[in-house]
Amino acid sequence: MSWICWFVLAAVIPVTLGTNPGVKVKLTEKGLEYGRQLGIALIQQKLKTIKVPDFSGTEKVSPIGKVQYSLSNMQIVDVGLPKSAVDLVPGTGVRLSIGSASISLHGNWRVKYLKIIKDSGSFDLNVNGLTISATIAIKSDETGRPAVSTVNCAATVGSAKIKFHGGASWLYNLFTSFIDKALRNALQKQICPLVTDAISDLNPQLKTLNVLAQVDQYAEIEYSMVSSPTVSQSSIDLGLKGEFYNIGKHQEPPFSPTAFTLPPQTNNMLSLGMSAFTANSAAFVYNKAGVLSLYITDDMIPQSSPIRLNTKTFGAFIPQIAKLFPGLMMKLLVKTVTTPVVTFEPNNATVQATGTVTAYAIQPNATLSPLFVLNLDTSVSAQVFVSEMRLAGAVTLNKMDLTLGTSYVGEFQVRSLDNILQMVLKVVVIPKLNVQLAKGYPLPKIGKMKLVNTELQVLKDYMLIGTDVQFTS
Repeated sequence: MSWICWFVLAAVIPVTLGTNPGVKVKLTEKGLEYGRQLGIALIQQKLKTIKVPDFSGTEKVSPIGKVQYSLSNMQIVDVGLPKSAVDLVPGTGVRLSIGSASISLHGNWRVKYLKIIKDSGSFDLNVNGLTISATIAIKSDETGRPAVSTVNCAATVGSAKIKFHGGASWLYNLFTSFIDKALRNALQKQICPLVTDAISDLNPQLKTLNVLAQVDQYAEIEYSMVSSPTVSQSSIDLGLKGEFYNIGKHQEPPFSPTAFTLPPQTNNMLSLGMSAFTANSAAFVYNKAGVLSLYITDDMIPQSSPIRLNTKTFGAFIPQIAKLFPGLMMKLLVKTVTTPVVTFEPNNATVQATGTVTAYAIQPNATLSPLFVLNLDTSVSAQVFVSEMRLAGAVTLNKMDLTLGTSYVGEFQVRSLDNILQMVLKVVVIPKLNVQLAKGYPLPKIGKMKLVNTELQVLKDYMLIGTDVQFTS
């Protein structure tokens, strides 16, 4: 994966003006330095593919006269790129500058003079003082994915030194008078086309950007840009939509992202801000899909628990149940009635959920007889973490409030069921929820991108992920 793939996180998809992003990304100077290292390795490999064509000619060499010469089988032996720099070009993209570079090649020579005398051998050529400057534009293609192109490129070749193997000393005069210039021109003409090709070769890799990433069978998340990237002298800042949708049906939620600003960052290559809007859009999607509900049966309760889901246990707190439905097993349906609300405060992520708990007696013929409906208000704390290229989490119960919605067995004290319902939430509902949360959802990425040295902070209205990045081939 190349350095430009790293930079083009700054130009993802067509622009939708006037919308705050759910996700923000900042590429720092440390990230640019990593990109430079990747880029130099790429350019170096590309320049090793330079092919210098065979060429021949006739020159007058004193005192010999006309000399016919030919150079053939010229191959690049080494490319040295000791000095390079990458700078951001506000409003455009990236400028790559390479200086004090060198190219070494090996070839064969042949001469004929005085009509009958022939000579041949090999030579080694070292070209020093090579400079390259290229400006790369970052845009989006017709599919809404990033694309790169070369705006301009300039290359100059400095001095050259040749060492002939075989032949007489006058060969150096022949080289100095003509071959030196011819070889340097041949090399110089190759450099910018190869740089341009190297940049164009990145576009297939850029199409791997997960603009629309599937999370599971119910949801996908969109990482399209909501505004043009902001390119400054020290960073690239961009805003991504960062919104969950039901698969195949993109319905906007009844709320919008609020503005937030990423702090300056120097310790990491990349800063990634995930807003509460993104998390709340996920809650909206899963609630709309009807999957925030769970039937709980007795076999889901640990065998060691003295509390069982049957009319005998509940009858101890609500005698009418034991009288009306003696000796029956029970089933509980826990489900949300409104979309849960996620809030981010410094060092604290919480989820507020309003739902119902409906209790049923299971008749011998498997029909369900409703016993009561409780209104359930819960608050859970969320721990969020990065697992490979996914953002995952786990929740713990903070508090639970119960009120009676409907009773089919007469009046009873709801508070008498607090311990039972807390146990059900802690040992059944929350563990099952955490299994799903641990799977996480995909973060934006290009190709085989890996996050390292990752740190996560919960701040006001968003989470901040500071991370370094590695690309693997």
